Amino acid sequence: MENKYYSYLGLALVSLLVVLARRQRRRAAAHGGHGLRLPPGPWQLPVIGSMHHLAGQLPHRAMRDLARRHGPVMLLRIGEVPTVVVSSREAAREVMQTHDLAFASRLLSPTLRVILNDDGQDVIFAPYGERWRQLRKICAVELLSARRVLSFRAVREEEVAAALRACAEAAAAAGAAVEMHARLSALVADATVRAVVGDRFESRDVFLRALDRAVELAAGFNPADLWPSSRLVGRLSGALRRAQECHDAVFGIIGGIVKEHQERMAAGGGDGNKDEDLVDVLLRLQNDDGLQFPLDTNIIKAVIFDMVSAGTETTTTTLEWAMAELIRNPKAMETATAEVRRAFAAHGAVREQELGELRYLQLVIRETLRLHTPVPLLLPRECREPCRVLGYDVPRGTTVVVNAWALGRDERYWPGGDAEAFRPERFEDGGDAAGVEFKGADFELLPFGAGRRMCPGMAFGLAGVELALASFLFHFDWEVPGVADPAELDMTEAFGITTRRKADLLLRPILRVPVPGV
Repeated sequence: MENKYYSYLGLALVSLLVVLARRQRRRAAAHGGHGLRLPPGPWQLPVIGSMHHLAGQLPHRAMRDLARRHGPVMLLRIGEVPTVVVSSREAAREVMQTHDLAFASRLLSPTLRVILNDDGQDVIFAPYGERWRQLRKICAVELLSARRVLSFRAVREEEVAAALRACAEAAAAAGAAVEMHARLSALVADATVRAVVGDRFESRDVFLRALDRAVELAAGFNPADLWPSSRLVGRLSGALRRAQECHDAVFGIIGGIVKEHQERMAAGGGDGNKDEDLVDVLLRLQNDDGLQFPLDTNIIKAVIFDMVSAGTETTTTTLEWAMAELIRNPKAMETATAEVRRAFAAHGAVREQELGELRYLQLVIRETLRLHTPVPLLLPRECREPCRVLGYDVPRGTTVVVNAWALGRDERYWPGGDAEAFRPERFEDGGDAAGVEFKGADFELLPFGAGRRMCPGMAFGLAGVELALASFLFHFDWEVPGVADPAELDMTEAFGITTRRKADLLLRPILRVPVPGV
């Protein structure tokens, strides 16, 4: 009986593979027909396509290595999904500037559809169109403007002060070490959540755990995302079930927050536009009859999810990598620390309004973003209409990814033979990368993307990174317990839609400048 069961199971699997192979051949024929000049790429296998070329490495690293052999515009088939990978400054410019409109839509994978529980009603993943343009304008004018980011300065300062006190307590406890990822994640989450919803919430830890799982699932390499045409694959993989669990946990919390705000507004609470959090702003706009597309509650929850998830994940990742790189490079740490302490010695604490004067700290952040682009493949785009990139045809419906991580480490754009090294001085006046910025005009440095779909939260995220990093350097020296040579610090990356560190960053703070309130 058992042998018969396994025979049936094997027959079912073979049948599934045959069906998938036939579908892939049909898709490939439709994709490569009519005399198109498709981009080159490595050889493919039935069903899995190019996936065997990615095995054993993180996707952005494997794609960088493949591009070195096959060119800056390369065609892969990830399962059954045709994917063009762009790995040069010139190709990135064509995708994100010359043909930006053609590539202005996002790919919404089956897993993301479940996590978001919609077809793209948010800002990050919504398809390009008038509804998205309205949301983007709301973000630029109402939610993430320079004035609005500045209004949350007190929140940032309070949360950084709390994190500093926790580190000071660890320093006083016989030099106890601090696990920096947990500390930084809590700091950034609390600051972001207070800006978005007005206060901390009791379910923060539950929210962060669910967000961690969502980040892993959203990387796009679940069976359901690799073979989206097969419902059976989606059911068997279990990823969609886990994505639903993430959605229920995260959106359940967000729904409760929105309801509390609605009840408070109905009761006449709040002071107009004074001290508004971002939920208040969205609920106020919900009553604006001048909007072409009304903001229903589901859209508001989706936008809140974007703000909290993107703001927390990318800022935490950047802060952790910056601390790790400074630990590994004592000279850079010494220079950055001396600059911060010199600037704020008379005040006894870092003041956000004067952070712009810290020239070297800005270079440290820029170099961190170059080496450790928070989202290494940015977010996938979907080709809306047939077009050409560097002379190659890109058919409608093709997934397009820009390997920003590879661009940030390409010797062609970062001369000196040290593109993999952490050297903030390269951006100084007279340096080999002087004048290169990350604001979307220099296509060798794209941590926030470029074009229409460039990250609208750049100023919000950078404000959190600058204040926290400067404050940690001002008050503490940092050691790695058990590591004699800082250069040996483990810098392995973890798999996910973002490039987190794989190993914990365990550091010992040594108090040098007293922390106010301790």
